[in-house]
Amino acid sequence: MHSTRSLRPPTLVSVLTVVVLAACNNAPPGVDVYDPYEQVNRQVHEFNVGLDQAVIDPAGQVANTLAPPVRESIVNFSHNVSMPGAVFNGILQGDIEGAATNTMRFLINSTVGILGIFDPAGVIGLEEHETDFGETLAVWGFPEGAFIMLPVLGPSNERDAVGEVVDFYLDPLQIFGGVEVAAAVPEVFQLDTVAWAGEQVIERGQFDDTFDDIYYNSADGYAQLRLAYVQNRRYELGQTAQTPDPTADPAAAKEYYFDPYQDQ
Repeated sequence: MHSTRSLRPPTLVSVLTVVVLAACNNAPPGVDVYDPYEQVNRQVHEFNVGLDQAVIDPAGQVANTLAPPVRESIVNFSHNVSMPGAVFNGILQGDIEGAATNTMRFLINSTVGILGIFDPAGVIGLEEHETDFGETLAVWGFPEGAFIMLPVLGPSNERDAVGEVVDFYLDPLQIFGGVEVAAAVPEVFQLDTVAWAGEQVIERGQFDDTFDDIYYNSADGYAQLRLAYVQNRRYELGQTAQTPDPTADPAAAKEYYFDPYQDQ
């Protein structure tokens, strides 16, 4: 049996694009947040909350004890590893300026920044153009589909879930077969996975109060998280003009549309 890794990224993109065309559900007229899988989604959400309580939150507290430069280096490395995927998506979206900026960031940070541990590109004003294959599909006109809650990864929709898979295979450490901590360890311990997990744990500690408010202090954490994700994602993609106006008060808009699962 062949591993899915035998599919080259362009082939995988083509296959999953067809899947998106067939699988994404359009919301019925008048329905703003389409959640036909709510019963299952809530069960997955409960699993995620339990995982957070048992593992991720305690790990986030430990991460907060690390020196800020150490935390920053882990996040920098994780972002740098994903940069080739952002370049690829920028090209697919026709965003040549963003793709060029991300290319320069990757080249500078991978060399002068020592494999992305440091961010000299940011120091000289080359800021990351954040994007993903979910956004690429949105630019191509695919509907967002139904809301879904993914184990560990959190809130998503059918379009963005496909994007998550494609972005995983656009990771250069995946394309070139992965770099394992040791030859005999499971795939989950590969360097790219560890870097991503480290970034999530650090952000869990950084935004501890916000996570706690949603998970443990709200009357319906699932509904609140669903709304936060949907509003934030549509705002990112320029598909909503809901208040507060981001052009009038960017700080207020960022807080309003905050999604605790979204990379900061």
